[in-house]
Amino acid sequence: MKIVADTNTFLAVALDEPERPAIIALTARHTLAAPEILPYEAGNALTALFKRKMLSHAEIAAAWSTIQSIAVELHPIDIASALNLAVRYNLYAYDAYFLECALSLRVPLLTLDKEMKRVAKMLSIQILE
Repeated sequence: MKIVADTNTFLAVALDEPERPAIIALTARHTLAAPEILPYEAGNALTALFKRKMLSHAEIAAAWSTIQSIAVELHPIDIASALNLAVRYNLYAYDAYFLECALSLRVPLLTLDKEMKRVAKMLSIQILE
């Protein structure tokens, strides 16, 4: 099965967060997919953690290496459709990109974001938990 995985799931795995084992178990033997913006959003999140003095340069490099080692299909999305979702549901565009990706691929979504889960359910997107 193909699964759209949100950036926060990649970060949780790369940063060895408590959700890591569950994410790995949920995604084992499945194909991961994400919108093309995944690497950029992950990089932005890592540098945001650095700016808040939560990660060192070495920890960013290690996390980025881990993220890059995770097999994921990157997909183009319809940005106009995603922006419509963002406005309609009062979301950040980045969150809407992942919802749009799951909608267009007609696959489940894996996210740690409660608001994305709420909207996904409204859009009849299956949530993996």
